[in-house]
Amino acid sequence: MGETPQGRAFTDADEALLYDVLNPWDPDHRSDDGFYHPLVMAADSVLDVGCGTGSLLRLARARGHGGRFAGLDPDRAALERARGESPGPDGRIAWVEGVAADAARLCGTGFDLATMTGHAFQCLVTDEEVRDTLGAVHAALRAGGRFVFETRHPQARAWEKWNPADSDVRVDLPGVDGAPARPLRCWHELAAVREPPTGGGVVVDFRSTTATPDGTVLRLGSSRLRFLDPGTLNDFLDGAGFVIEGQYGDWARGPLAPTSTEIITIARK
Repeated sequence: MGETPQGRAFTDADEALLYDVLNPWDPDHRSDDGFYHPLVMAADSVLDVGCGTGSLLRLARARGHGGRFAGLDPDRAALERARGESPGPDGRIAWVEGVAADAARLCGTGFDLATMTGHAFQCLVTDEEVRDTLGAVHAALRAGGRFVFETRHPQARAWEKWNPADSDVRVDLPGVDGAPARPLRCWHELAAVREPPTGGGVVVDFRSTTATPDGTVLRLGSSRLRFLDPGTLNDFLDGAGFVIEGQYGDWARGPLAPTSTEIITIARK
């Protein structure tokens, strides 16, 4: 979560709600969400690593999936929103606070499918974080279980669009308990681009700002993401005991190519 300037009220719960407004889970109309949804519906049990507000699992449950579900995330406010929006007692989902490297310990084992959506894999910046997370996800899966995730391809240089001019978004945050909607502005600003100490991709630092329409700052946040190249990523997967079942450069399952903006991976234990 970001820092709130003194005297300006923008809570962690507001931030979680804003995430859902900016990133609605809509597999019927979004190609990325549509890639994951059939895989989730076909799996007997699903672990969503970095689940955020839980939209992936909540929709699958609402559409009739009756299997075992667990969502793991370090963001307490996002998990509170997930719990508040979840189906009733007959559709329980285990919402677990913790980091990806503790997936098997906190959520158990024997899952048919593990997912990591929304480019959450890029939050694993160091080699140790990548190895520990892949090891934990591998341990959480049953034999033959699959880990499906995506990471932005560094060749597309997505960070070049992370500037106030290109990233400025206007949105209305829905009111809670009868309060009126709040108009907001959100934008990103690139801070640094560098190679990680051990090589293998690019590490990008950027700042995020949430403000009123006139630019009055409500919250400041900072993030660090790693953009792994396919070769380095696949070496990490191999080291964790995964076999790559499929790897794609777009959500239509096209091959990795010089124009690919994504690295979408289906890895099998």
